[in-house]
Amino acid sequence: MRLLHPAVRDLAPGDLLDLYDLPGPHLRAGFVASVDGVVAVDGRSAGLGSPADKAVFRTLRAVSDAVVVGAGTARDEDYGPVRYDEAARTWRAARGRNQQPPVVIVSRRGRLAPDAKVLQGPVILAVPEGVETPVGIDVIRTTDPLLLKRSLHQRGLTRLLCEGGPSLLTAMLRAGAVDELCLTTAPTTVGDGPRLLTDAAGADLVLASLVLDDPGVLLARWSVVRSPA
Repeated sequence: MRLLHPAVRDLAPGDLLDLYDLPGPHLRAGFVASVDGVVAVDGRSAGLGSPADKAVFRTLRAVSDAVVVGAGTARDEDYGPVRYDEAARTWRAARGRNQQPPVVIVSRRGRLAPDAKVLQGPVILAVPEGVETPVGIDVIRTTDPLLLKRSLHQRGLTRLLCEGGPSLLTAMLRAGAVDELCLTTAPTTVGDGPRLLTDAAGADLVLASLVLDDPGVLLARWSVVRSPA
């Protein structure tokens, strides 16, 4: 991999942790998309993946305090607990980070299959007020993006990673909850398929870093520009 911006240099695998580690509080979104903006092939993002994208996926999780995901994506992608390799565990331990961050599932209905793999680790269920939830699950009673972000930050989960899907990203962008978009562009076009955004959600972005990996995979970090209050 080669860093193209803000400087030009070759990257070793261990360099990604420092490149993607940012002080909190923040919420960043991590996605992979084709050149024409499709984020899943046959219902899963893995069809667009590459070794570089998988390395950045692992890195984004390694530097985060919690992973936020919509219920549909968690079901379609068969989510399990966040797991780290030895290098990431060592990196987190040296910085006093939790070795088992929770998966935050945003759900309008509050339903989780009792045998869902994600329940093998810590889970926080974010649901609207009044929704019935499974017994024994940690619950936050809001799906409002800004309120949810604030509630998680108040729990000490200050570095948040949203992994989708498009509906959740769109809602979070529209609400002004996203601070950074980490987008891998796969060098292919797909045509039909779910898009990065499901509806209009305008945001001005500035390029924070750009990495190139053969054969033409682009890994960008886009900071969201906040309008003056």
